[in-house]
Amino acid sequence: MGIIEVDGDRVSPVYYGGIKAGSGDFPERLGIIFSQLQELIKQYRPDQAAVETVFVANNAASAIKLGQARGAAVCAVISCDVAVAEYSPRSIKQAIVGRGAADKAQIQHMVRVLLGVKEPIQNDAADALAVALCHHHTAHTLARMAMLQGKSA
Repeated sequence: MGIIEVDGDRVSPVYYGGIKAGSGDFPERLGIIFSQLQELIKQYRPDQAAVETVFVANNAASAIKLGQARGAAVCAVISCDVAVAEYSPRSIKQAIVGRGAADKAQIQHMVRVLLGVKEPIQNDAADALAVALCHHHTAHTLARMAMLQGKSA
């Protein structure tokens, strides 16, 4: 999970880290994801949320489990009355690194640069912050485009 704060042109990290779901039964671990994410949302009170769409590569079973975990996360966000946007892995990489085929090290590096973080960020946390940054960049660009269209009308 990654939370950023936007103040004008300044974007800074508020929270980043993983949710430890343990090693119990899978439905129990989904419940942990749901409840821990609800707690973090209640603590930090984000205005908006964004998630990455599921990418299916070679392992369908892993993709299904990832999709279920993502579903638990989306349900936790929605249950806290926070709007959720979705972005593909490729569009997130494009927004953060400038190319849709970036690797984990490139994502982690650019997230640290964009947020001014000196210490290494764990890959999952860097991915979560990348989704947040992608959402911010996209929303900011769409708002500017709407404003420009309003001026030309």
